[in-house]
Amino acid sequence: MPLEPKLADLPRIRGALKFYQVASIITGVLLLALCAEMIMKYAFGLELELGGQHGFLAFVPGDAVTAVNLSTGILIVHGWFYVVYLFSDFRLWSLMRWLFGRFILIALGGIIPFLSFFLEARIGREVRAYLEGREAGSAGVAAGAAPATSDPTIDSVEAQP
Repeated sequence: MPLEPKLADLPRIRGALKFYQVASIITGVLLLALCAEMIMKYAFGLELELGGQHGFLAFVPGDAVTAVNLSTGILIVHGWFYVVYLFSDFRLWSLMRWLFGRFILIALGGIIPFLSFFLEARIGREVRAYLEGREAGSAGVAAGAAPATSDPTIDSVEAQP
């Protein structure tokens, strides 16, 4: 039987979900920029230069970079933001009390192009649906309705006088 989030954690889960979604989109965009930069670097031998003699922003041969090397900057920024992404993944994963495989799947979103965008949408839908169902269930219990169980034998025993 998988564990469920604690009722006290439900408000924190909404914040963790929002943090994960923002981190997921930023990480995905940085990963796509990194992939484009790697293609330019290894297929064509060009690196992205900022403020050099070729203009404000230009692709120049790797040995001709004289100003700020944005190719290296993209690599560094993505690497550090991936750490933030992993933290947001861990926070949401631990609050939702998912299995470890879900943590690994979400972590792959920061290193497989486009996966973070798909996971962000899917995880967001799942968590919001879970929260709405759980909050509706706890509101029914608070109003005096009997909590629904997943075992029909327990429901039938409780219904007997």
